[in-house]
Amino acid sequence: MNILTRDFGEIDVAPEDIITFSSPMFGFEDLKKYIFLFAEENTHIVWLQSVENPHICFILADPRIVEDNYAPHLSADIRSQLGEGEYLYWLVVVVAEDFRDSTINMKSPVVVNLQTKKAVQTILEEDYPLRRPLAAGQEGR
Repeated sequence: MNILTRDFGEIDVAPEDIITFSSPMFGFEDLKKYIFLFAEENTHIVWLQSVENPHICFILADPRIVEDNYAPHLSADIRSQLGEGEYLYWLVVVVAEDFRDSTINMKSPVVVNLQTKKAVQTILEEDYPLRRPLAAGQEGR
């Protein structure tokens, strides 16, 4: 199926690649279906494109670019929503005009189960920063 995207124009998407949010992105409760779009040259950044609204797209970062041991605790409710399997964590990037001032939200990750194609955005109980500088994690990498 073809969808319109904010940054990539019209693209062909396989229905089995669509991720459904059981707990939606905060502020976007009416949008549940998304697709991950990867730039070939960078596997640490992904675009989370809404299938339902071409204007809605989030930039997400792999948490390992700033913290190697990012392993938040998920509640039983979140695990129940996602189902059994291995979970991937992605952090929402707030892109600043000067990219070096961009931040990531470590407190409210997007958690994805690729086996069930389900995802949630959750607020963690752990003491992770809401706005951590993205550039600080890039030193030496």
